[in-house]
Amino acid sequence: MNLVIYLPIIIALVLYFTGIPIAYALIGGTLFYFGFVDTTSKAYLLLQKFITATQSFPFLAIPFFIMAGSIMNYSGMSNKLMAFADALTGHRKGGLAQINVLLSMLMGGCSGSANADAAMECKMLVPEMETRGYGKGFSAAITAASSCITPIIPPGINLIVYGLIAGASVGKLFAAGYLPGLLMAVTLMIAVDRISRKRGYVPSRETRASAKEIGKQALDSFWALFFPLGIIMGMRFGLFTPTEAGGVGVLYCFIIGKFVYKGLRREHFIQIFKETVSGTCTVMLIIVAATLFGYYLNWENIPNKLLNAVSGIASNKYLVLLVLNVVLLLAGMFLEGGAALIILAPLMVPLVKAAGIDLVHFGIVVNVNIMIGGLTPPFGSMMFTCVAITKCKMTEFIREVMPFILALLIALLLLTYIPAISLALPRLLYG
Repeated sequence: MNLVIYLPIIIALVLYFTGIPIAYALIGGTLFYFGFVDTTSKAYLLLQKFITATQSFPFLAIPFFIMAGSIMNYSGMSNKLMAFADALTGHRKGGLAQINVLLSMLMGGCSGSANADAAMECKMLVPEMETRGYGKGFSAAITAASSCITPIIPPGINLIVYGLIAGASVGKLFAAGYLPGLLMAVTLMIAVDRISRKRGYVPSRETRASAKEIGKQALDSFWALFFPLGIIMGMRFGLFTPTEAGGVGVLYCFIIGKFVYKGLRREHFIQIFKETVSGTCTVMLIIVAATLFGYYLNWENIPNKLLNAVSGIASNKYLVLLVLNVVLLLAGMFLEGGAALIILAPLMVPLVKAAGIDLVHFGIVVNVNIMIGGLTPPFGSMMFTCVAITKCKMTEFIREVMPFILALLIALLLLTYIPAISLALPRLLYG
């Protein structure tokens, strides 16, 4: 066996673990391979790959949805969602923690990013939770755990990226995300309830909101709540493509934020454009770097070697799913979610197809896996986001987050082995 061909993988991992951004680590590993291992390829081929990786019309959906999420945050739509979440769950034990979970589910239609949701809720909810007697570690842990739901609820950016990589319908992936996101929220809320009863965490409101009050708040929050549903139905009935849906989403959020909720001001636009450009550049640089790295992997036929190795271990699709779950969970501990998805999905899709696993179902499983990985040491991205913003001790965060990781693993097992949870809505909407 020629072990030299695996050196770029080792180099990329070493660079990443020493603090180099994942995009540059992947590019470094690729350049080493074509510079020192396989010198037969021309340098301009790599440059061509670098450029052509960006030339995909569906990628336009990424900046559009990033901008839509930013507009919703500045226009006050997220505050409307928080008020609605309070009306639904504020009366329960651990009221603010329950609101935290529900808000992340509702925010799926806004930011589509786990780290963006974690950062927002760390600033919005954690200080209030501490004031009301919740421990800092618990507050940071539930914020990080609940942010795992956000990319699963459409229109999550990772769902778009997976759809493009796997050749799966983005519309079906969006439809598939609702029930899994709800399941994850329910498991987390049960965990919050059990912990809150033991510790005496009080509700955020003294009495359950009446049906009239919930209805009034739902009406007040209607335009924010309608956004993800409108995107799904528009794609289902052929009004626009997933890429066009991003543009429609930006226009919708602008109109609602400016003229209905009237929270969007002129001074917000510069910051919105900055966040859009920054977020888009980050995602696209990782995609380009992963494309180059994938060029090296395919050149050495490594995906097929991995396929053969796993096929030898797992003889049926249930074992294949178990093995891939373990690989994805481990990868999520070391790689940022988007990077893990871009690197691993192209390797796993051939195996998934060969095992007869539905690509839409697997897309949800992949995304839930890498989100759980984002909670865990040593390099979980949501873990670092919440610890950095809340100034919580890492040891305290790890101790407090364990029950929530267990709750999400239960949801993952159910999603993995009961495909109907993910596929019920796509089959209902698309047949």
